Amino acid sequence: MQKDQLEKRFNELSEILLEEMNPQGFWEGELSSSALGVAVAVAALHFYDEKKYHKQILKGLSWLQKNVNEDGSFGDTPESPGNVSTSLLVYAACNLYTLADSETALLQGKIADYLSSQNIDVYSEQVAKVILDHYKKDYTFSVPILTMCGLCGVPGKEAFNHIPQLPFELSLVPRKFYRMLNLSVVSYAIPALVAVGIVVFKKKQSSVFSRKMRQWAIKPSLKLLNHLMPESGGFLEAIPLTAFVSLSLIESGFRDLKVVEKGILFLLETQREDGSWPIDIDLSTWVSTLAVKSLRSMKDEVLSSAGQEKLAAHLVYIHNREVHPFNGSQPGGWGWTNFSGSVPDGDDTPGTILALLQLQSKEAVKKQVLAGCDWLLRLQNKDGGFPTFSKGWGKLPFDQSCADLTGHCLLAISTSIDLYGDDLNPLDLKRYMRSFNSSLNYLKKNQRKNGSWLPLWFGNQLTADHTNPVYGTARVLTYLKDSVVHKWIDHSKTLEIRELIEQGEKFLVSVQNDDGSWGGGAHVPGTIEETALSVSAIISDNNKKTAIKGLKWLDEYYQANGLQASPIGLYFASLWYDEKLYPLTSYLEALSRSLEL
Repeated sequence: MQKDQLEKRFNELSEILLEEMNPQGFWEGELSSSALGVAVAVAALHFYDEKKYHKQILKGLSWLQKNVNEDGSFGDTPESPGNVSTSLLVYAACNLYTLADSETALLQGKIADYLSSQNIDVYSEQVAKVILDHYKKDYTFSVPILTMCGLCGVPGKEAFNHIPQLPFELSLVPRKFYRMLNLSVVSYAIPALVAVGIVVFKKKQSSVFSRKMRQWAIKPSLKLLNHLMPESGGFLEAIPLTAFVSLSLIESGFRDLKVVEKGILFLLETQREDGSWPIDIDLSTWVSTLAVKSLRSMKDEVLSSAGQEKLAAHLVYIHNREVHPFNGSQPGGWGWTNFSGSVPDGDDTPGTILALLQLQSKEAVKKQVLAGCDWLLRLQNKDGGFPTFSKGWGKLPFDQSCADLTGHCLLAISTSIDLYGDDLNPLDLKRYMRSFNSSLNYLKKNQRKNGSWLPLWFGNQLTADHTNPVYGTARVLTYLKDSVVHKWIDHSKTLEIRELIEQGEKFLVSVQNDDGSWGGGAHVPGTIEETALSVSAIISDNNKKTAIKGLKWLDEYYQANGLQASPIGLYFASLWYDEKLYPLTSYLEALSRSLEL
């Protein structure tokens, strides 16, 4: 493609980006509607006050009726193939209204046919076996799913006999000991551990000793739950988590708790006009920093000085300055949204550091950037990698170190050394450099034989194992390429990084589709997100033809389909979503890097 063609497309997309900015000067994006979110929210409203919220419930059921797949299944997004977990939750929600509404009864019949085709008998204990076998040792989602089914009468009165008891009493152990406990839920699902654990305890028979112990633990556990609830009423700003907690507490006999009242209000406020709910309120911090970084050196051509200052001020304003009540995270990090339920994490923090440095002079944001770096150093695991929320937990996949977050943190720390190295005291400089070296070693150890890296919070629905080595490799490569130019890095480390880059590039080139696109792996249909990120990762004189082929595919696909978002994100236990701004920001980044070359 010619330079003028790239410039034309960049100008067009940057105009769209500005149109998507909200009046407050940042981006909110738009997450896909979620059948799972709708099902659990409908159930929570039903158990809370069926008559008062009849209108909202009917709107939710109507959305489900309009968005069922042809085979009677439901996926995580309207564009997703069906899966048993989501379909089962919708079936359970429908079970509350089949006698009162013929359309809902018809929908439930379709879902039952789908589940039967998957060898699942909704009237037997097989329901529990299938869900538990699918999620294995991770009870983060399996137990809440089975609990909602039981509360909705699926498969019947004996449902709770087959649901594992979550040890909610362990939530009372001091937080610093959590990583030593064999907890069956991930670190950010403590509200579900408490609320779902209590309702299972209430509904299920157990030994006299355990009943006495757990009966004692209920009151302090509920007090903890109240402490964890943010002002917004949404735990982690997540619709499914908040709805699971609310319906569990209601059916445990705690309907009048403030936690339930605020949770129900959160659900009412987050229902969309079409009757649906997303999985989370938004990813405003994440998409805002993606937007800034996608513009790269063309930032000043798109964003006015006043606009940049306003956005930077917003990011500074939402900086976490105190110990976070949800997980005890120390001050210094950033979460994924500006709402109060957000928790600092290992991807939004480096993203915000890099965005602030792009928006303002290094002197203007020095305090926030260095505080963010210090927060990251405290998060880093002993293996050199970075987890999402909690250092050292690592019991379940979503608590472990991962390559894409580690690469992102490596770039933020390296950039900070490059800009502030002379301002840091020798001890701090040594800590930063040690963190960088540990991160690099982690990436070396976790680069697979074919040159790829696997991400944690992103996947592809069409790969055999739902992993996404294309996304992981593309992200790590861009982070390494942006780091390797830093002047502070010595020659030997530069050679190490370039070797990793070379192997990663070989992998991406090898899995490009014949039409020029990239999907999640070899021979997987291409998307804007994966193709654009791959172009950004490989663009160089050596890979110019490959990159141009990808850019041509992007151009043709965009003209035919617009900025069509694809399910690529993962949330909690492999719950898929797509985000409206992902194709836009990834495409802009590819264009920016291509124009720079």
